[in-house]
Amino acid sequence: MTPEAWLTVLVVVLILVGLVLELASPSVLVFSGVVVLLLTGVVDAASALSGFANPAPFTVGALLVVARAVSKTGALRPLTHSLLGTTGSVRRPLIRMILPTTLASGFMNNIPLVAMMIPEVASWARKRGSDISRFLLPLSYGAILGGLMTIIGTSTNLVVAGQMSSVGLRPFSFFELAIVGLPIAVIGIIVLVATSPRILGGSGPAGIADDEDTKGFFVDMEVIPSGPLDGSTVDDAGLRHLQGVFLVSVERGSSTIAPANPTTLLEGGDVLKFVGRVDQVLDLESIRGLRHAEHDEVSEVSTVGASYFTVAIGGDSPLVGTTLKEAGFRSRYQAAVVAIHRAGERLDAKLGEVTLRVGDALVVVSDPDFKARWQNRPDFLLVADLDGDADPVAPGRGRTLLILAAMIILAATGVMPILQAALAAAILMIALRVLTPDEARQSLDMDVLGVIAAAFGLAAAVDQSGLAEVVASGLISVFGSFGEIGVLVGVVLATVALTELVTNNAAALLMFPIAIAASSAAGVDPRGMAVAVAIGASASFLTPIGYQTNTMVYGPGGYRLSHYLRAGLPITLVAIVTIALVIPLVY
Repeated sequence: MTPEAWLTVLVVVLILVGLVLELASPSVLVFSGVVVLLLTGVVDAASALSGFANPAPFTVGALLVVARAVSKTGALRPLTHSLLGTTGSVRRPLIRMILPTTLASGFMNNIPLVAMMIPEVASWARKRGSDISRFLLPLSYGAILGGLMTIIGTSTNLVVAGQMSSVGLRPFSFFELAIVGLPIAVIGIIVLVATSPRILGGSGPAGIADDEDTKGFFVDMEVIPSGPLDGSTVDDAGLRHLQGVFLVSVERGSSTIAPANPTTLLEGGDVLKFVGRVDQVLDLESIRGLRHAEHDEVSEVSTVGASYFTVAIGGDSPLVGTTLKEAGFRSRYQAAVVAIHRAGERLDAKLGEVTLRVGDALVVVSDPDFKARWQNRPDFLLVADLDGDADPVAPGRGRTLLILAAMIILAATGVMPILQAALAAAILMIALRVLTPDEARQSLDMDVLGVIAAAFGLAAAVDQSGLAEVVASGLISVFGSFGEIGVLVGVVLATVALTELVTNNAAALLMFPIAIAASSAAGVDPRGMAVAVAIGASASFLTPIGYQTNTMVYGPGGYRLSHYLRAGLPITLVAIVTIALVIPLVY
């Protein structure tokens, strides 16, 4: 390899390590890598900054604005309510949930779609007495499957389409990806409905798994000195048979009484550790004689009308890798954390000293406007009311649906390119007062847009340095003995593996020049390779960090990595096999 290729390898590896270890936000890491390659002469300025003039990030940004309008007005809510239903086995409501999600995800960004659907599904499951863990991961998977069917279904499709013109290929038409994406979605839904209820059922924490409605949040409550419970036994205090809540231990100074017996005598200042369904755990504050162990901070925000929220920490959050104390959480967000849930692990530590990770779910108490302030910021990937009830909708549903339909029809029929159609729709959402200019601005995920724009420069370096040809030759030497299908499968496997480690957009842009080089050397149609990269980069079903919707449901669903592997592996295999069988027939 040339020195430029080796330097590109080093930069790419360092970016991947930084992304996996979450050393900085993805946009910062990718852009920093591009700057290094620019300064060392691997790429020129035009190539390094080509993404900032490409239609892809602007199209994605416009679609985020449109999706925010759909979410705000609840334009799709009648559809979800009518199809979820009120009766049936687990599989029947699962089908009712997945089908509209998959359909809608083909025509709007799936991240705000899932954010909008989570409280809808949670409210429905709670009223029905169903285990929400059976539904949230299928919700994410359904949204991902829907995104495989149209060019606007996910930003990855737009990113690959934006790269195609640079190699002389015509960008995807609106429904072109459905040739491969539709059979994957249909078979994937069948597999998901058949297997997920058994795989995902009863994923609550150990010790309380018999209660299907348990979510396993820990909350510390303090016995108020000289209060009604000071001097009472656990049994006399009525703390042994609480609905959906279990008293785990009593901490007294440096000693711990575990398990807490019915005859354990309570003293003022004792810290009682409860675990159970989160809404029931927080109802403990209504018991006279108990208060939150974090009462000094909670009291500052728990005024009249205070509300509880659950927030999910995403990979782009500045909170990742810090503790609540280090982040100054209360003063920064005007909220107090009363519980932390980490899938597969009961956090048994002082809340302020817990180092936060991607996927952590925090229960916070704040004023009712907390969600409005933070739901469209990168700090939290998801902000939902704790009671699971859906947000009230804003007016403008009819206008929103009309604009959305017009955008889709104009782009699908070729009357207007998708960039112009999306920009026009976004502007109309503001002009017709569906969104305020500030709401439109907040809907733009600048980290996602930054990754897309910067990664074009990284892809150019992979191509111009000769690295793409080297990697392509390696893929051909390993998979070439199996013919064109073998090379195609090799590219897809590499893309799927990469997207589970880093962002899907970065994976697509890194693999695109490699795939094109491999197609040229192996005699595979380059357009088919582009489709394979787009589908493979979006087919993220194996980890909670490979795709943002998977991260969003990670904490609220109480999932472990094993749930993603067991539920996602069959769908991943469906995607790989379908790509291998369909693309050679079509291209």
